Amino acid sequence: MADFIKVTYAQSGASQSTNEMGMRAMQARAFDERGSQYLLVKAPPASGKSRALMFIALDKLINQNVRKAVVAVPERSIGSSFKSTPLSKDGFFADWEVDPQWNLTLAGGAQKTRAFAEFMEGDAKVLICTHATLRFAFEQLGSTAFDNCLLAIDEFHHASADENSRLGELVRALVERDKAHIVAMTGSYFRGDATPVLRPEDEARFNRVTYTYYEQLNGYKDLKTLGIGYHFYRGPYVDAIHEILDPTKKTIIHIPSVRSAEATRDGKLGEVDRILDHLGSVVERDERTGFHLVRRSSGEIIKVADLVDDGPERERVMATLREVRDRDDVDVIIALGMAKEGFDWIWCEHALTVGYRGSLTEVIQIIGRATRDAPDKTHAQFTNLIAEPDAAEDRVADAVNNMLKAIACSLLMEQVLAPNFKFKTKDDGDEIDGSPKEVDIVYDGDPGTRVIKIKGFAEPSTERSRQIIETDLADLTAAIFQDESVLRAAMNPDEIAPEVVSEVFIPRVIQKKYPDLTPEELEEVRQAVVANGVFKSPEVEIGGGGAGGPTGPGPDDKGDTRFVRMAERLVNIDELTIDMIDQINPFQRAYEILSKSVTADVLRTIHGAIAMTKIAMSEEEAVALYPRIKTFLVERGAEPSLGSANPLERRMAEALAWLRDAKRKRMSAGGA
Repeated sequence: MADFIKVTYAQSGASQSTNEMGMRAMQARAFDERGSQYLLVKAPPASGKSRALMFIALDKLINQNVRKAVVAVPERSIGSSFKSTPLSKDGFFADWEVDPQWNLTLAGGAQKTRAFAEFMEGDAKVLICTHATLRFAFEQLGSTAFDNCLLAIDEFHHASADENSRLGELVRALVERDKAHIVAMTGSYFRGDATPVLRPEDEARFNRVTYTYYEQLNGYKDLKTLGIGYHFYRGPYVDAIHEILDPTKKTIIHIPSVRSAEATRDGKLGEVDRILDHLGSVVERDERTGFHLVRRSSGEIIKVADLVDDGPERERVMATLREVRDRDDVDVIIALGMAKEGFDWIWCEHALTVGYRGSLTEVIQIIGRATRDAPDKTHAQFTNLIAEPDAAEDRVADAVNNMLKAIACSLLMEQVLAPNFKFKTKDDGDEIDGSPKEVDIVYDGDPGTRVIKIKGFAEPSTERSRQIIETDLADLTAAIFQDESVLRAAMNPDEIAPEVVSEVFIPRVIQKKYPDLTPEELEEVRQAVVANGVFKSPEVEIGGGGAGGPTGPGPDDKGDTRFVRMAERLVNIDELTIDMIDQINPFQRAYEILSKSVTADVLRTIHGAIAMTKIAMSEEEAVALYPRIKTFLVERGAEPSLGSANPLERRMAEALAWLRDAKRKRMSAGGA
């Protein structure tokens, strides 16, 4: 099986080792911030966010006089991550205890809101529920019920999935009342593919703990490499999947949505049957576990969990998966909307996803299903099987390269959708070559930043508009891309003029998001948004072939161009001039694009390159900090982290990146 990105790690075991209180590296970093009323923990899958929350919550309950802790997860299958855990055996001062009565994720039912209310009125300390249950209970109880309580929200990016998110309104209401404690946790450490839940002034009230994918995977004991691959196909995906589906690998298969271009006329259950046929011959369905028992051609029996069939059997399958402990308990899981974020199956070696995924957040979450460390698991693989785009091969290759760079940056917890431009008014005296151009692109000495001078451009005149333009433009861009009127205009360019989008639809979205803006501020933000390329072209390619139909593409049809458009329009990583493409090979009647290997050292270099576009530092400061950096390395056994919550450690990391960049430039100049 081919890899796009192959990342090799040091296997130091550091991220898995624990301190005297039983905390791993990320957990100790988060626990240091336990006194924060509002805490945002950004860390990759398998870094131990669930247990970090247990440590923090217990300290708040026991030492900070917080009266209750409510933990909310996006789906029931994740609730098991927060079950009772004997923390004291590893040195902590208390155990995490959850009465099954108050773990509302253990079973279905319609009485959960009532149970939530009973919990809030009673003496129990800890409750586990889904986001949906929390929302319903909050609507019934109001924000005052959460006074002096801790609310922990797992997979916090769900709150930013929609600008009208009820979960987002809930969090905003609690922050505004300012009497609850909130711990928000997410493995999606970048923003821009959805509207954020928090206004900038609210988000500024959160202390942040950041732990990068590099830090996590570099400290694993067994997992050595991560592979990421895109394979393109023609015709029904069920005729191509067998070439990348290896029954000997522990695999999670995510089939496409029933309304997607990749779905087939067989329907979701028919697609599961076809996948089972590729795996072998179904012998029976185990009455105890609910798993399909499938005999491979070698004679071996493998166990397949079907989470696609939403009939009564799924409850049994989910219950069995919650109790998986050993490598041989299950071999393959087939899912549709489940088993993504927060799903903990450490043995998973291959996450095979069928169909285009429009959210980079979702891609990173799915990759996380395979990146748990486990004994004798040396390689993890993410494969995305996508209908071949209706575009030239070189254009697809460019899009793949952009996606690979975006994924690499996202694994480093970098905001890959942030703008790289500054806009200024172009005066008549600004002509560079004497020609009366409307726009000039210049550099003002700020590394990596292009200044675009536009005639008639309204620069921000107030601190409010300047703040939005400088810090929130990426998220505002995402909100506009998701607006129904803008989307409709994009799909009907002959019916709706571009100036209507620019002068009517975009201001409407801005005003809805920032109702406090004056007309002048609104116009300044609008011009910045338009200048930044929110709506660069009214053309949106709908794609050819059978891409849009419910029966899937025909034998010779190609898919649509959404993958290409996402990579070209949303991923703004031009500063990283890295070519990750190694070769293009035939696959089915289409092709697969393979990348060069990226080692941990290269990943570290990418991180430093990104940091250098943001660092403002003098040589004197960098040199002055160097002795402190050396002392830090000796005492901690690790370099200072760019993602540290400690300002001094973060500044030392920036100084180290600056010094390395300066050394690279000197060596380059010397060899010139």
